Amino acid sequence: MKFNLGCGWRNFGKGWIHVDGGNYEHLDSNNIYLGEYESSSADLIYASHVIEYFDREEVVKLLDCWKDILKPNGILRIAVPDFESMISLYAEYKLGYGGYPLEKFLGPLFGKMNMGDEVIYHKTTYDFQSLSSLLENIGMKDVKRYDWEQTEHSKFDDHSQAYLPHMDKENGTLISLNVECTK
Repeated sequence: MKFNLGCGWRNFGKGWIHVDGGNYEHLDSNNIYLGEYESSSADLIYASHVIEYFDREEVVKLLDCWKDILKPNGILRIAVPDFESMISLYAEYKLGYGGYPLEKFLGPLFGKMNMGDEVIYHKTTYDFQSLSSLLENIGMKDVKRYDWEQTEHSKFDDHSQAYLPHMDKENGTLISLNVECTK
């Protein structure tokens, strides 16, 4: 089984289980904690720009649930806004070397989004070190960056492919931190 968590309107097709809090026809579940699925049943769990909506304490419970669903050596693939990349681009702007002004980072940093009847926002941000530590602390191994172009879901444009300038995937700077690990 392969899960696409927080998929929104993106339908990866058959072979994927789609989970989101929204109301889309292709959804298999609205339960981000995957409570209805058996332990050790998933080969891959993919969550693009999801975990930053949980604070640093809440996310541990969420990740533990996902880990439980993964088979031994199953892959957890996560994408989050890349704080280090964005702060570097902002510093370049402030030093007059190009980069981007603060306004370009407000969406990725704060993530305002309608979810049903409420508006939700990002509660935290990550760099590679902090995300790696989080994943290692819950018992995940082989934490590394992944190249979105080398994934089975690369043809679906999502936030793991966020660049500045917007959509310039050849010359722009990736502002998504894309990390995978194994159980």
